[in-house]
Amino acid sequence: MGTNFSRRQFLGAGAALAGSAALLATTPIGAAAAEPRPKAKPTIVLVHGGYADSSCWNGVIARLQDRGYTTIAGSNPLRGIPTDAPYIASLLDSISGPVVLVAHSMGGTVTTNAAAGKSNVKALVYIAAFVPDIGETQGELINKFPGSQVLPVSVPVPYTKPDGTTGTDFYLGKDGQAAFAADLPTSTFRILQATQRPFDADSFIYPTTAAAWHSIPSWGLVAGRDKAIPPACERFMYQRANARKIVEVPTSSHVAMISHPQTVADLIEDAAKATA
Repeated sequence: MGTNFSRRQFLGAGAALAGSAALLATTPIGAAAAEPRPKAKPTIVLVHGGYADSSCWNGVIARLQDRGYTTIAGSNPLRGIPTDAPYIASLLDSISGPVVLVAHSMGGTVTTNAAAGKSNVKALVYIAAFVPDIGETQGELINKFPGSQVLPVSVPVPYTKPDGTTGTDFYLGKDGQAAFAADLPTSTFRILQATQRPFDADSFIYPTTAAAWHSIPSWGLVAGRDKAIPPACERFMYQRANARKIVEVPTSSHVAMISHPQTVADLIEDAAKATA
């Protein structure tokens, strides 16, 4: 009887060892079970406004890339909604995976129109930007509240359109620092002013045809010393859009992405994490 009991113990121990070996063969050493893969980070698309080009985002891009985000600074044609919105929309269509769409100034009008109906755009971030509703023009919004000083320091330059008609481009004049970039060193402003891209004056009269913020969550940054788009106008537009978070930078001029890139990058990442 003692011999039979010992044989059963031996057979039971063998079965237990075989089961353990099978488990080790299918489970990584040190892991109790398979863990879910982390979600891929969204692509951050940044759209500049008038008197600027994509390089205005350089400080923000460097910080986002350090945090592992793929970034694209879209080149805004600055010809008005009928041209600019379809162009940026085509850029959004070329990106696989989720997108956080960021805009400055007049870029906000473009992204508001371009993102409508884009299921891959998960968040809209407005940095001292226009956030129009359907039917509104930038001209109406910039005059809704007092305080804008940028048009008087803009230089009109005629140009010939493809159809042969004459259009007008606005360039920021050399005396435009106080209105546009008061918190930048003068040397930095001079480079910005020399490398700027003008915008078509008709940009102020095109009505918005779609407003993506009605269906896509938004975030906003108010530049407290903005003399291009009045801070009161920025607050009004962000609140109307039910922005999930509004950050105010009391000392910032219109170009918050240049003078306060860390704050801007933090707000963008907040939107990215909230909609992941």
